[in-house]
Amino acid sequence: MDYDKVFDAAIDNLKTEGRYREFADIRRKCGQFPDAEHFSPSGEARPIKVWCSNDYLGMGQHPTVIEAMHEALDIAGAGSGGTRNISGTTHYHVELERELADLHGKQSALLFTSGYVANEATLSTLARLLPGCVMFSDAKNHASMIEGIRQGVKYQSKHGAAKHVWRHNDLEHLEQLLASYDRDTPKVIAFESVYSMDGDIAPIGEICALARQYNALTYLDEVHAVGLYGARGGGIAERDGVMDQVDIIEGTLAKGFGLMGGYIAANANIVDAIRSYAPGFIFTTSMAPVIAAGALASVRHLKTSQTEREMHQQRAATLKAKLKQAGLPVMDNPSHIVPIMVGDPVVCKQLTDALMERYGIYVQPINYPTVPMGTERIRLTPGPMHSDADMEALIDALNTLWAEMDLRRAAA
Repeated sequence: MDYDKVFDAAIDNLKTEGRYREFADIRRKCGQFPDAEHFSPSGEARPIKVWCSNDYLGMGQHPTVIEAMHEALDIAGAGSGGTRNISGTTHYHVELERELADLHGKQSALLFTSGYVANEATLSTLARLLPGCVMFSDAKNHASMIEGIRQGVKYQSKHGAAKHVWRHNDLEHLEQLLASYDRDTPKVIAFESVYSMDGDIAPIGEICALARQYNALTYLDEVHAVGLYGARGGGIAERDGVMDQVDIIEGTLAKGFGLMGGYIAANANIVDAIRSYAPGFIFTTSMAPVIAAGALASVRHLKTSQTEREMHQQRAATLKAKLKQAGLPVMDNPSHIVPIMVGDPVVCKQLTDALMERYGIYVQPINYPTVPMGTERIRLTPGPMHSDADMEALIDALNTLWAEMDLRRAAA
């Protein structure tokens, strides 16, 4: 076996298909975001505007968050020192879990090192704890949910565990699948609130009603909604008044709240079971206390402040309107997500490279497997700090490149 040859061939395939991923070496300017610096391989820096950050509200640079992190660093030092079971549960972790449980109106919450780990660990453990469990997964669920379900069902396959993928947001199809099982069969319905690539929103209340009718647990991923929607930032479920109907809510601290980490919130016995059985929680070092302190400050701030949420929605609506007026193929949706269809992976990469090189505008191409082949796109994330002038510069650049690359035909 020529190992190098195998790896080289795998990378060459990605490059040929236009799916090879390159990381942009950037450094954000605290207090000036979306302004940042982009570093070339030789180390030279140039100013850029970031248009693809998931720090939707700019909380990663909020003075209250920065102050809380400085204070925690001075008090507790840098790292947590261990797993949650072995010296890694600091007072910051305990306070943050209480705050998150309160945010979602649940009895308890549990922190993970990322949203991916939260989904993978929780969903796989649910399947393991429920013999014969049947998992119902929306067709557009995130890779972390798919992987967690896959692992759990594989582990319990000898006990009749199974999974079904229901057509995206299709309640009739979901009910058909649910009705094919006995009411006493353990069931988990896993879905998201805001789907991050298309920007559409799940009918949470209707899904929960089906879950009650067919005796299923509901697992809702709110990662692209927490902090951004609801009177206190509890997400779409809070906005729609159905938060109490969802059994398990999963969220992230890395998007609306501006830090990093993931969590679940649910009844105390569910959280305790995941805490006690999930390897992805048990055997990993806990998040640094300085991160937990910053997230705690962010969550508390967004529970009372509407300013960031209102400005975020206004900026997203403004950008969508400007893009449509310019004749660019922005995809309609009811959320803050602003996808522009390109439809070709190579051209999508060429477009984003040109935006960076010629205009100092950073947008990451979104290609397969993040989205299906043939639906490659750019995904813009306007935030409260993006000005009208920033939007005009972006649209002027897109119009120029769209015409040069004949992208209107490619997108069609």
